[in-house]
Amino acid sequence: RDGYFERPLDLDAWKTIVRGLVQAGVRRVRLTGGEPLLYGRVVEVIRFLGELGLGDLALTTNATRLAKLAKPLREAGLMRVNISLDTLDAERFARITRGGDLAPVLAGVDAALEAGFDEIKLNAVVVRGENDDELARIVEWSWDRGIVPRLLEVMQIGEGAKLAHRVVSATEMRERLGDLIEDEAAVGERDRGPAKYVRARGRADRKVGFITGTTDTYCDGCDRLRVASDGTLRPCLATEDGVGAAASARAGDADGVSEALREAWAQKPDGKAWKGCTEPSAARISMRQIGG
Repeated sequence: RDGYFERPLDLDAWKTIVRGLVQAGVRRVRLTGGEPLLYGRVVEVIRFLGELGLGDLALTTNATRLAKLAKPLREAGLMRVNISLDTLDAERFARITRGGDLAPVLAGVDAALEAGFDEIKLNAVVVRGENDDELARIVEWSWDRGIVPRLLEVMQIGEGAKLAHRVVSATEMRERLGDLIEDEAAVGERDRGPAKYVRARGRADRKVGFITGTTDTYCDGCDRLRVASDGTLRPCLATEDGVGAAASARAGDADGVSEALREAWAQKPDGKAWKGCTEPSAARISMRQIGG
């Protein structure tokens, strides 16, 4: 079936993959999905990862189940949380998510704040004609709660390749937020991820991030690798390249996973010439299959 795998890895296999990655030098791990909080043993996974001495352990979630899980995840060792939320309007949220309820998400945000994570970020994909009228509201709502907002351009991957006419550039976003943020010249360097940050006017403790996957690709300097749900190590979202590590993982062979990582890393495109999500290959990628 398109976008699904017939033989997902079990927890022991995933532990082997992580051991192999750490053995090869990986020090930052993020769980994404799909939705990672749907996995019934996610707290156990975080606890295992938390015992590996990683420099950073983060998770991206839609927060629908976070109200119940925020505290146990924090206690298990989760350091940071990114919450995907494209609108603060309940009716719009229901439409975007095809019937979803905003209330549990907001409860999840509150629970995350109470749990005391090192950092909470809010990721909003800005779509022209859908939620681009909420930029200021999303930014101020996040700032009021001590959350770092990040505004994302629509990425031209898979189905996103059909939405070029709905891309709102980061330049346009900054112009719309001109009353709230410093001038474009104040755009700061990226920290652990792809966002570039701008400070709030008169508030050095507040910032907003912009992720420019379409208008200003950030491939140069990319140090990320994705593990798909079938155990394939993917060096770049915008290509179909990858090295399978499932056999080694199921055999408990961490050395084999480490070798697969080295092979996958050798396939990573030259970021100085490669333009990621704007490359023709990106339109052929299934985000349902590799995770978003």
